[in-house]
Amino acid sequence: MTGPLELDRLSRRFGDVTALDGLSFSVPAGQVVGFLGPNGAGKTTAMRAIFGLTDLDSGSVRWAGAPVGAAERRRFGYMPEERGLYPNMPVAEQVAYIGRLHGMDARAAASAASGWLERLGVADRAASKVGSLSHGNQQRVQLAAALVHDPEMLVLDEPLAGLDPAGMDAIGEVLVERAHSGHCVLFSSHQLDLVEDLCESVAIIDHGRLVASGTVDELATSGPRRLVVRVEGDREGAWARAVPGVRVSEVNGGEVRLVLDQGADSDAVLDAARAAGRVTTFTFERRRLSEVFREAVSW
Repeated sequence: MTGPLELDRLSRRFGDVTALDGLSFSVPAGQVVGFLGPNGAGKTTAMRAIFGLTDLDSGSVRWAGAPVGAAERRRFGYMPEERGLYPNMPVAEQVAYIGRLHGMDARAAASAASGWLERLGVADRAASKVGSLSHGNQQRVQLAAALVHDPEMLVLDEPLAGLDPAGMDAIGEVLVERAHSGHCVLFSSHQLDLVEDLCESVAIIDHGRLVASGTVDELATSGPRRLVVRVEGDREGAWARAVPGVRVSEVNGGEVRLVLDQGADSDAVLDAARAAGRVTTFTFERRRLSEVFREAVSW
């Protein structure tokens, strides 16, 4: 059975530091879920807890409703932020070895390794030692090692870090494909624009606690209404500052971004803009994920 993966009230302290503080969220099958938070928020600790690499003070990790144990973890794929490969081992041999650790026979592991190296654009480096590869190619090999045994659950810690656009596209395509085929995918990243493009849902944590979660669409349309207005010949947007119930959040090249209070009248905003000149842009705007993130973690 595929998923969901459930993190239920995870708590973990390291001395005086609380890494996880009652953290709960789930990763359903068929979705790419972004796991977000500032540095030190507890993301890596939570991911390591999924694989039993970090002991928990309390809470549990469940897969399809049952506690996660060694048998379940063999069906998971993990790409840690730190390198988890042997630098002096040839690439193809390394990926196949990981497959065998997950229970594949030698022939199946070698075939799967070859296929994923081809898919991820590093087949020409199959005989090279891992340590001789560029950072981006090591990322691709690390992902191949996480995928070689066809895992039902894929957990990736900063898989896009240091990649060029082609590498980001290649890895992003694989994540979406895995989710669409019914698998669970959880990954962390600080590149919020890419997370917004790739993910259907996100979980945002800060100081080990969940501070926001939901689908990207839900989070983008929550909160106060937002307007983008441009008045021809007006570079400063001074007209908007006198409109009741309206806050100017940004002025960029004459394009004014406005946040409306609950009772603010958008028609009154349009009337004020028209009074200032010819209106060339007047549109409601979704919140960017970066804005949701900043509000959730009080940046």
